[in-house]
Amino acid sequence: MNLTQIKGNTWVLEGQEFIPLYRLDERRCVLLDNGLVQEQEELEESLKGAGLVPAGILCSHAHIDHCGNSAYLQRKYGIPEALTAPEAGMCANLLTLKCYFLTLPPETVAEESSNMIHTPDVIIPPGDGPFSFCGAEFHIVHTPGHSAGHICTVTPDNVCYTADALLSYEMIEAKLPYSLSHQAAIDSREKLRGLGCDYYIMAHRGVCGSGEIDTLIEENQKLVRRRAQEIFELVDRPMTASEIDQAACARYELYTRKNRRALRFERNIRFFVEYLVDTGQLEMSCQRGVVLYSRPKA
Repeated sequence: MNLTQIKGNTWVLEGQEFIPLYRLDERRCVLLDNGLVQEQEELEESLKGAGLVPAGILCSHAHIDHCGNSAYLQRKYGIPEALTAPEAGMCANLLTLKCYFLTLPPETVAEESSNMIHTPDVIIPPGDGPFSFCGAEFHIVHTPGHSAGHICTVTPDNVCYTADALLSYEMIEAKLPYSLSHQAAIDSREKLRGLGCDYYIMAHRGVCGSGEIDTLIEENQKLVRRRAQEIFELVDRPMTASEIDQAACARYELYTRKNRRALRFERNIRFFVEYLVDTGQLEMSCQRGVVLYSRPKA
């Protein structure tokens, strides 16, 4: 992984996603997330090559590409990890992890993600504000939506790690952007306006300056509303969730033959359907024990 300086002691390791870190001194650093379990060896080698050892993990949220190595790093280096309470709860056992994967059977969750089961050492307070960790003063901004307890972290260099609260320009045309609640994610992105940070780091490979952040936020909001509108337009009659899923997969050419991937598509499409229901664009009815979704009658 390349190690790139963003500002001052705030750097980024460039893996399959960006893994920011804050250098406490010449040798020790705080990792802001830690990537996929498949990146474990590469992550360690990259840190070693830079003469660094992790002193702590300040984790944005408990998704597989953000805390895949938390338990391993805790054990190997004897270092603390900080998570919010909702994210900590999700990592407690396989059944709580299933709340994240949702559509996957429990045994499939066990096969894919048992490495995520761990206990954080520090629970991040629920309010926005300063947070002292490993001798450094960070600022926490709670941004639920992508996940229940997602946070953005501002380093002492005034650099904001937005994690998955924002998609970078590289990802701005994502077919099915994931959020547990799209409305909560929309509201959280609005909180990032006016933060006044010098730089913003997106987990999925993007960095922008203060002059670009408002435009990027607006592009993220437009993407979600555009995808919601596209899925709304597919509902041309009362349809089951499975029928909407099939129509959306055809619309976006999501023609996978892999069961697990298809179940993730189903999950992501359902979250858009829920957003359309919550915003009054679709309504639910029940016929013979089956829920149907349709446009409200004029």
